[in-house]
Amino acid sequence: MGLETKPLVTLHEKASYDLADFPVPTGREEEWRFTPLSRLKGLHDGSAVSDGTDKVELVLPKGIGSELVGRDDPRIGKAGKPADRVAAQAYASFEKATVITVPREAVVAEPIRIDVHGEGGTLFTHLLVDVKPMAEVVVVVTHTGTGVRAGNVEFLVGDGAKVTFVALQDSDRDAVHLAQHTALVGRDATFKSILVTLGGDVVRLSPRVGYAGRGGDAELVGLYFADTGQHLEHRLLVDHSLPDCRSNVIYKGGLQGEGAHTVWIGDVIIRAEATGTDTYELNRNLLLTDGARADSVPNLEILTGEITGAGHASASGRLDDEHLFYLQARGIPEAEARRLVVHGFFNELIQRIDVPEIQERVLAAVEAELAR
Repeated sequence: MGLETKPLVTLHEKASYDLADFPVPTGREEEWRFTPLSRLKGLHDGSAVSDGTDKVELVLPKGIGSELVGRDDPRIGKAGKPADRVAAQAYASFEKATVITVPREAVVAEPIRIDVHGEGGTLFTHLLVDVKPMAEVVVVVTHTGTGVRAGNVEFLVGDGAKVTFVALQDSDRDAVHLAQHTALVGRDATFKSILVTLGGDVVRLSPRVGYAGRGGDAELVGLYFADTGQHLEHRLLVDHSLPDCRSNVIYKGGLQGEGAHTVWIGDVIIRAEATGTDTYELNRNLLLTDGARADSVPNLEILTGEITGAGHASASGRLDDEHLFYLQARGIPEAEARRLVVHGFFNELIQRIDVPEIQERVLAAVEAELAR
């Protein structure tokens, strides 16, 4: 059954730590219909074997702890269960999880940095960031290099805490990366996720937000740029199950080249008990050449009439000829005019990146894409 006949909430009922609860996808399922299964290197059907290596650089500010634990640690999985077969496979297959703990009321001046450079092969990973009440922290994770990766990233955001998570996917063009990012946002806490997806052959990221207390606030920001043959997919869920919480989602993508494909699925559920919810989601895609394809599906299900506000919007299109004409009429060459329009399109999101060096890196990456 499709979305037109099946309530959105039922599409997210299946979440489990048990791999057996997820049949091998065929591509006909709603959650897999856009994903090129033949390019996942066995992550979806159980044939992938953990045999890879990563070079990981972990930079922890003073007072922040890190440890390696097994999946029997009671903190693992507390933010939320795996929601698809690859996430469940990663949960069942990782050897040790990295747990980073931010103490109560700590205000961390420098970002926590995790730089992951793939050196080939297949790996399954798990990362948990446990942010205690009233703490404030920025976490920056970058992925470069090659290989096949599947993993889960969890955030436990304590009451009154403020967390910014920046994830940069800038791997080599042969890399495959699938990950579920799950955040559980406490009472009056703030969680901000910024995903920048540029590299890789196939990248599929699934950010998911749930609430553990009233007054939680989540902002999900995404920027992606797909080149020839790349498949970049983002599948979001914001599950409003408690009163007086807020969410705001804005993702923008650029595409150029034959076979460039992006997918954005934005699911927002406002359950019957989630009175006072305020939410909005927006997706925009800019197709710069022929042969590129952007699929965008915003879904909003409201099960109570007592909300503050809710809405969604999506649009995909080409460069505005009037904008280009306006600039060219003032003596700006066509190539420079195109560059200025694209920069304007992405600038709103780039300004939301709280880490200056990541801002500079994203600007440089957009420049490199436009120069191709």
